[in-house]
Amino acid sequence: MAQDFARTALRLSSAVALAAGLFVAPAFVGSASAQMMSYAPTSQDGFLEDNIMVTPEMERDAASYVMPERLRRAEVNYVSNQAPGTVVIDTGNTQLYYILGNNRAIRYGVGVGRDGFTWAGTETVTRKAEWPDWHPPAEMIRRQPYLPRFMAGGPGNPLGARAMYLGSSIYRIHGTNDPTTIGKFVSSGCIRLTNEDVQDLFRRVNVGTKVVVLPKSAASREMARTAPSSRTVISVQPARAGQSGQQAMNLSASSLY
Repeated sequence: MAQDFARTALRLSSAVALAAGLFVAPAFVGSASAQMMSYAPTSQDGFLEDNIMVTPEMERDAASYVMPERLRRAEVNYVSNQAPGTVVIDTGNTQLYYILGNNRAIRYGVGVGRDGFTWAGTETVTRKAEWPDWHPPAEMIRRQPYLPRFMAGGPGNPLGARAMYLGSSIYRIHGTNDPTTIGKFVSSGCIRLTNEDVQDLFRRVNVGTKVVVLPKSAASREMARTAPSSRTVISVQPARAGQSGQQAMNLSASSLY
């Protein structure tokens, strides 16, 4: 009897375990399938955040933002084989250098392309514009069809106060009124500076200026360091809007140029 009872108890225990397994398994499989089939939140792809109006809260954040020392404009020691007047963009360190010669340069903090949108090479400045109009390129419109096809230059324009156009490419060195994006990998490939810094660089750079963009992953052959005697460069004209009737909508946040 004892053996019969033990065998019966074992069968009941196995049946209960099997039923529990069948009950739990679908939920587990469903959960796993949901994870495999799920998509990253759209806010992480950088595209749906492009068309953002600047709120008063965002303006207050920008006004109170303190730029890290390494991104502040300053004249620094910079050992380079590039000729004076050349612009060197250190993508990996989000810094731009305007070569002065004698191992000196003016350093600016910049925002650069996000993952998949960084690039490297040599270009020349082919055009300069103050308070430039914005015509989103076809590539950007294909990714983000909701973007405007045109925006007049002005404080709300994502190209900011100044733009320097690089060769025949879609890339530019331009301004932004969102200083919190400086030092980050946020753009669609363009190089952005604060409006104050881009105005300073604009007056130094001429059409025909050589621009060297270093790759993000490669070690720079240039060597930069801030010397104890380095000094912050303060020679900036206040930003002013261009023509009247400029649009107030702001698209400068996140991953625009």
